[in-house]
Amino acid sequence: MDHPPESSVRLRDGWISTPHPTRLAADDVRATEILERHRAAVDANLPTYADPLSGFSVFTAAFLARRGYCCESGCRHCPFVV
Repeated sequence: MDHPPESSVRLRDGWISTPHPTRLAADDVRATEILERHRAAVDANLPTYADPLSGFSVFTAAFLARRGYCCESGCRHCPFVV
């Protein structure tokens, strides 16, 4: 897959604290716990946290932003304008 040059990458407003709007609804029963886990992982400089329902690893917005491109996999915390 070709990745856009860094100069063309744009971050969403509020990307570090707000999940991608189509990937976690504000009224999701797990939203508070998800946001708490995400914030703790970002504060600890960890690339992932465990999803409270599935146990799967979820990338943090900080990790994805440092990576520098959208992989188009539908990441919950995708920081990019897609």
